[in-house]
Amino acid sequence: MVLALLLGVLALAIGGCACVVWASRGGPPWSRAVATATLAAADLIRGAQKRRSRGLRGTSGGDGDGD
Repeated sequence: MVLALLLGVLALAIGGCACVVWASRGGPPWSRAVATATLAAADLIRGAQKRRSRGLRGTSGGDGDGD
């Protein structure tokens, strides 16, 4: 079950990347819509990672020397 879910996510990611390339070369309108959604999802994930890394850095509580 988990493997099927991961394969589905992988297929969506590869398909989204293919649509981004196709849309940049003048593909049909639906490929541009999928490319827009793919790039928006990537921006959301990137923003979440930045917020997470900022939060992790801020919670270290020390000067980094391990004492």
